[in-house]
Amino acid sequence: MPAPPITRAARIDGIEARSRLLHSALALFAAKGYAKTSTRQIAQAAGANIAAISYYFGDKAGLYAATFTEPMGGSATDLIARFDVPGLTVAQSLRIFMAGYLEPLKHGDIVRQCMRLHLRELLEPTGQWATELERDVKAPHEALVRVLSRHLQLPEPDDDVQRLAFAITGLATQLFVMRDVVDVMQPQLLGTPQQIDTWADRLVRYALALVASESRRRSASPTENPRVETAQPTKRARSSTPSRSTSSTRGTSKKKQAS
Repeated sequence: MPAPPITRAARIDGIEARSRLLHSALALFAAKGYAKTSTRQIAQAAGANIAAISYYFGDKAGLYAATFTEPMGGSATDLIARFDVPGLTVAQSLRIFMAGYLEPLKHGDIVRQCMRLHLRELLEPTGQWATELERDVKAPHEALVRVLSRHLQLPEPDDDVQRLAFAITGLATQLFVMRDVVDVMQPQLLGTPQQIDTWADRLVRYALALVASESRRRSASPTENPRVETAQPTKRARSSTPSRSTSSTRGTSKKKQAS
């Protein structure tokens, strides 16, 4: 006898149960760390059976891995596919990049928990950070380097375009790191989704200014882009000003000749 079909209500219940487990795990992992959080505690906080963790995530490690990316929404792979497109201008690519990068800020407290979770992983590593670094940090960085290299017409990326990419990403990253500080000092700046969209627009403008500055630096001749050094008087310049004793000696000589 065939199994009865899964009803829509059952599917919705399953999605909600999975979501409760995910967000309960995020809160507990962020507060206590991976080692000190048990699956029983997660299931109890989510109002679910422990077996549900195995059903939806495989095991505790699978659930921990899911808390790193799923609550933030989106996908680094999808974002790269949208902004790393040869036909786009650098402004269009940066606009897509910034909008996608800042989108998680609209999720409020979930983002704070994710940031605390990432910090805990750095302090109490489980090995998950290496996976996140490769997938969600390194891959978007390399895509941004490709975009900048195309715009600057570089045959191969060099150290300066790497610096430029890190600087542009840093504009967005600092909002995640400084979220609590901004909320205390100027809460209206991140208070609504519209304000976050304004941030994205401004950061694109700042990033384009960095790109333009790097482009000018590269096109400048060596004489137009001198090294910054403390000016030192040359030997010739020092000798061109007669000393006091020399001037006095010359004056005395002229008086003797006149007498």
